[in-house]
Amino acid sequence: MDPISRLAAELGHQLQTLNAQVTTAESCTGGGIAEAITRIAGSSAWFEAGFVTYSNQQKTRQLNVPQPLFTQVGAVSREVVEAMVRGAQVQSAARFAVAVSGVAGPGGGSLDKPVGTVWLAWGVGNEVSAERRHFAGNRDEVRRQTVIAALEGLIRRTVREIKNQG
Repeated sequence: MDPISRLAAELGHQLQTLNAQVTTAESCTGGGIAEAITRIAGSSAWFEAGFVTYSNQQKTRQLNVPQPLFTQVGAVSREVVEAMVRGAQVQSAARFAVAVSGVAGPGGGSLDKPVGTVWLAWGVGNEVSAERRHFAGNRDEVRRQTVIAALEGLIRRTVREIKNQG
């Protein structure tokens, strides 16, 4: 089993232990996180929904991201991914969520947000956390590293929830 499938299977095991569901809100990965999760047989028991909101208009329409954020801070920002993760949780009613927005390249980068810049946010209930990462490589490599980071972040949060319940 490849590393992404292993992570997705581990996430599924943790979510089943918690009897919880997960949702994804994706931009730069184009549904790659949801695809990884749904590779796992039985994922319908713990995967609720995936939102691929590539355009800013769809981030607003589907996930209720406030439109002024795009001119204030840009789509690749803490504020936008936090709003995306909250919107995905509201739309899906999933307890766990992840959102990603980034510059996968090869174009589209800037001095402030060079190619490989990705913001990730995770939601667990009412708690939201986010981090900015810089991934090296070509478009496929940046997207792959983003999927891995998203899944690893979800696993860390499910493990913490299991420990808190124990």
